[in-house]
Amino acid sequence: MRQPSFFISHGGGPCFFMDWDPPDTWTRLGDSLRALPRQLPARPRAVLVISAHWEAPAFTVTTQSRPPLLFDYYGFPEHTYRLTYPAPGDPALAQRIIERLDAAGLPAHGDATRGYDHGLFVPFKLIFPDADVPMVQLSLRAGLDPAAHLACGRALAALRDEGVLIVGSGYSYHNLRVFGPAAHDAATRFDAWLQDSLCAHAGTERETRLLHWETAPAARQAHPREEHLLPLMVAAAAAGDEPGRCVFSEPVMGVLTSAFRFGT
Repeated sequence: MRQPSFFISHGGGPCFFMDWDPPDTWTRLGDSLRALPRQLPARPRAVLVISAHWEAPAFTVTTQSRPPLLFDYYGFPEHTYRLTYPAPGDPALAQRIIERLDAAGLPAHGDATRGYDHGLFVPFKLIFPDADVPMVQLSLRAGLDPAAHLACGRALAALRDEGVLIVGSGYSYHNLRVFGPAAHDAATRFDAWLQDSLCAHAGTERETRLLHWETAPAARQAHPREEHLLPLMVAAAAAGDEPGRCVFSEPVMGVLTSAFRFGT
């Protein structure tokens, strides 16, 4: 059964597994991640996650059958470095991804040593807490070219018909130097553009808007560097002409934060 694709805002570091003041700081975003499986037509055969936290010279996928965790965050409580998420890898799917990207003129490689980074294991501890769905993680491509990441999504779209759930894991607003109430205006203006671009347009028109995302209102205020936006481009392009809809849009720590679903 064909799976949709998603773009999720994955929170900040291991935010869902810490104490906060106020205590419900990340509750609504966490609840939206827990609710994601209920939006699926069936249990996915596997999940492909494009993480904002991995960049490589070429598109690269994890090929291990049992990837470890990569604790790529700093300065958090000690217990957050003992989190576990023993989801199996899927070497056969990883090879299929490499082949499809190569065929599309996007050279791709496998990595047999890299583990799941927090762009995968933090949100998916909420989405699939039993860690029983195979996972493959895909890097961004260095240079952060939007056209390449849109082409990546198109090349991988057919995997959805094989029961593979494609998830771009980033953040709809990512400017850590201007966060909280000071970010309200920029986040709101950029989010309005996202809502229109992703939900009122599809196919070539949606891709054209994403290709020229820097012209959006407050674009570079919302994303001084675009690594947290590019996973969205892969997920949206993997949906082709299918519609998008917003599945979460609420203030988190004073910043409007959104997530989107594409396709059936």
